[in-house]
Amino acid sequence: MSPAMCLAPTAVSISTIHAILESYSSNSKTKFTVQLNNNQTWVMYTSSPADLTRSSPSTLTFDGYSGNIRIALVPGSDLKYVAILDRFSSAYPVSGEAVFTKPFTLEYKWEKYGRGDLLMLAHPLHLQLLSNATVLEDFKYKSIDGDLVGIVGDLWELKSHNLSVTWHSIGGIKQASYPEIVSALRSDVKALSSTPIKTESSYFYGKLVARAARLALIAEEVDCLDVVPAIRKYLADAIEPWLDGTLSGNGFLYDPKWGGLVTQQGSTDRGADFGFGVYNDHHYHLGYFVYGISVLAKIDRAWGSKYKPQAYSLAADFINIGNQSNSNYPQLRCFDLYKLHSWAGGLTEFGDGRNQESTSEAVNAYYSAALMGLAYGDTNLFNSGSMLTSLEIQAAQMWWHVREGDTLYEEKFTKENRIVGILWANKRDSGLWFAPPEAKEIRLGIQLLPISPVTEILFSDDGFAKEIVEWALPALSREGVEEGWKGFVYALQGIYDKDGASEKIKSLKGFDDGNSLTNLLWWIHSRNLGSQ
Repeated sequence: MSPAMCLAPTAVSISTIHAILESYSSNSKTKFTVQLNNNQTWVMYTSSPADLTRSSPSTLTFDGYSGNIRIALVPGSDLKYVAILDRFSSAYPVSGEAVFTKPFTLEYKWEKYGRGDLLMLAHPLHLQLLSNATVLEDFKYKSIDGDLVGIVGDLWELKSHNLSVTWHSIGGIKQASYPEIVSALRSDVKALSSTPIKTESSYFYGKLVARAARLALIAEEVDCLDVVPAIRKYLADAIEPWLDGTLSGNGFLYDPKWGGLVTQQGSTDRGADFGFGVYNDHHYHLGYFVYGISVLAKIDRAWGSKYKPQAYSLAADFINIGNQSNSNYPQLRCFDLYKLHSWAGGLTEFGDGRNQESTSEAVNAYYSAALMGLAYGDTNLFNSGSMLTSLEIQAAQMWWHVREGDTLYEEKFTKENRIVGILWANKRDSGLWFAPPEAKEIRLGIQLLPISPVTEILFSDDGFAKEIVEWALPALSREGVEEGWKGFVYALQGIYDKDGASEKIKSLKGFDDGNSLTNLLWWIHSRNLGSQ
């Protein structure tokens, strides 16, 4: 119910684009029922008696009114729900606070005015996570996010899945698989010295940094430590110019107006770096850098100590939260504490509201922040990053992953799609910013990359992995499909068909710029399924 307040007696008009068929009041003149020609029924509550007149076919007016007015849509125009609205009509929220109280626990604390209990609405992910409060399961409204269900109470406790953030694969790799991975690893590490980073793009540069960092962690896992010094040098040479401000052609700058980092190119060109200068995709770009910095700080503690202030500035741009929050940055720039996932859109306004394309890159950002907490022994950053990683994963599985037979979206959309391309506040797109709906392999890939240990949790449902791979595989027969995108399809196939996926991966002639043969072989061999 939406509250409005009038302090001095005044005429208050309420208009609609629909014709008003009927309006009538209760005997107390504090409750008013309105029926429209679109089959909707609305109820209005006033804190003091009032007179309501119809001043036009689509306008109602309270004459000389002072007090609160609450307006509520009756769910499904079913009058049996009016009694519930009546019961909670006196209490209304005036503010709310979202607080991380302990690991993997988020509390909503609503401040209310008025008598009685507070009625609010919860979306489907809230309902999964709620550990307290009273749920009115039959009282619900339809929305693009799924049913919004009535919740009674001014304190919600939301508990996400406990997520174990690790540097290496969750289940480990059998020693018999080491030689194949080591062979690819030595080749990929050798290529680092002959393929310096040429791009000035913060996004593509960050991907290359994270790609090299993956090689260092894989080297640790398969006991090939002699290649780590070369990777360490590559990472230091690549990252330091961004942290020192010595990169030719681009770099990070602090923007005091909006309290955030922008790139040199983005500060003068709204389209540069995918709109980074107008705060698009910050968690994507910076997440890759934070991953690389975290790995380098792990393998070279002296380097990590030297660059800790700059490292924390990059992380604070998108994960500024908790007791050690940085006043130079807003709290959680990208993460929506009500929707429980991030938005990638920055300052640009769109008719369909905010949007996010790649959930996996959002997951990578918070996962990387948790790793930074591990690297620096920062429990607060580790816990915050782990919690946000868990929430981002559960939101992706709720709203982006479309399983056969799901009822969250309309039947036609569910039949045609196994994964959402771009999720907007007010719509769902099958296409991407850079690819049409029929490019299913790209849509799968952009919701999977970069592949790391946390990918196993994001795609923990083997059955869904099979559904989405079988949905995407026919798209690979299109002319001009890039090898890099094929690699992501085969990687997901490896979740349920390790041997078949392995053969396809080893036949690839190229890889995504943030991926490598080493990383794909590591992924396949850490799927300890045996032959299938």
